[in-house]
Amino acid sequence: MDPAANQDEQQEQGGGVATAAPDHEPEDATHDDEAERPKGRASLKRLEEEGEVAADYLEELLDIVDLDGDIDIDVENGRASVAILTESGRDRELRSLVGGHGEVLEALQELARLAVQARTGERSRLMLDVAGYRANRRRTLEDVAARAVAEVRRTGEAVRLEPMNAFERKVVHDVVAEAGLASESEGVEPSRRVVVQPVA
Repeated sequence: MDPAANQDEQQEQGGGVATAAPDHEPEDATHDDEAERPKGRASLKRLEEEGEVAADYLEELLDIVDLDGDIDIDVENGRASVAILTESGRDRELRSLVGGHGEVLEALQELARLAVQARTGERSRLMLDVAGYRANRRRTLEDVAARAVAEVRRTGEAVRLEPMNAFERKVVHDVVAEAGLASESEGVEPSRRVVVQPVA
């Protein structure tokens, strides 16, 4: 593994191998989040402000593209969380804000983070969800990770998963760590993937 990939791996997981730790956060960051982490926990007031700024930005965006959606602001796991929702059964209208594999959602999240940074002067680790996409994807990934853990335990061999974005890899790393196995990411974006390994 080259030094740059190793450094990225450590930033993604907080170390070379995923392990359960008391401060191990269940939410993932995207691409450069870990390098942007503030030294201490952000104050609740600051996180709420991040959510408000992002919500204002996203409301304007929804007006521009003529989409209806309610914006829910919360603070989860030490970061602001913003979700764009619709009335029951109307989530299909918002799918254009997600994209085929969440690419549009990732881009919108980055834009919302930049809007927060422009207003507050602080980098944001805000998480954005649209129409429950991330919540649904998280459940799917937890199942994928559980099956990989079972296969590694059964065969004693490492299992390489499909390429995933940083959010998805973090979900898998958390499940693997909770199961007591090791995992690492290999490759470069957009082909970066998780490898689940047996414990030596």
